[in-house]
This record gives sequence, structure tokens and C-alpha cells, in this order.
Amino acid sequence: MKEILEIMENDARVSVDEIATMTGIPESQVKKSIKEAEEKGIIRKYKTVIDWDKVGEEYVYAIVELKVLPERGAGYDAIAERVAKFPEVISVRLVSGDHDLSLLVKGRTMKDVAFFVAEKIAPLERIQGTITHFILKTYKQDGDIFYEKEESKRLAITP
Repeated sequence: MKEILEIMENDARVSVDEIATMTGIPESQVKKSIKEAEEKGIIRKYKTVIDWDKVGEEYVYAIVELKVLPERGAGYDAIAERVAKFPEVISVRLVSGDHDLSLLVKGRTMKDVAFFVAEKIAPLERIQGTITHFILKTYKQDGDIFYEKEESKRLAITP
């Protein structure tokens, strides 16, 4: 199962017969393993990584750090679940360090993101403070490199 999942994590478009060839596992077993992983929630979602800048659509992303007062009996889970429901929030993670939760937030403009944090996140009960870091450029996302590799300008050495 692990080998199949690693292949799919790298490229969800790999066909069942390609996975079978790569792993030596029969196609029927690969299909069964994938179906089982989907039913158990191991495979959560199939995703496409898009470079929106190349499409001409501009979005602003920010990492928002939250300092949170944990809730008795629920810890950080209750506030994390509440924050995760906002459509602007791409991801929510409990982290170690100076802050407690790290959010990845998406908006149309820096102003949109700033107002979202100021009006929707900061006023929430149990939020003690926020720090917003705007993402200026993405070099790699979900394992995919976002910059074009420069061609070598040196001449090849021949014997």
C-alpha cells in the first residue's frame, strides 16, 4: 500500500496499469488498494497544482500566525476547527514555537487578506494575537518547482 500511495502522492494522474508496472503488483490489487484507501480516508483528495501567475490570475497568499488561549477540555482543536471553516483559509496547522496555529490564507489583494485577518480572525474569542507574513514569491509547492531552470551558457567540453 505504501508504495502505491507514494507514487500517487507524486502524481495522482498515474494510471492503475502504470502503478502495477512500476510496483510489480497486479492491477486488480492496485485498484483494490486505491479503493480501500479512499474509503478509509487515507486518500483525502486528488489535487492539481496550478501556477496562477502563468494563467494571469493574481492571488495573494499569506502565512498568518495565531497566538491562541487554549480552551479547557478542547485545547487548540475548537479554535482550529472554527478558523478552518473560513473559505479564505487554505490550511490550518498546530505548530511549535512563538505562536500556536499557522494559517495559509488566500485573497485577491493584500488589502483583502489584511481585512480578513483584522475583521474575521483577530476578533475571535481566544485569539490573543496575529502576525501576517505575505508570500512574495513561490519557488516550490507540493513538491513542484515553480521556477524555470536556467540553461547552461557554458560550452560543452569535447575530447
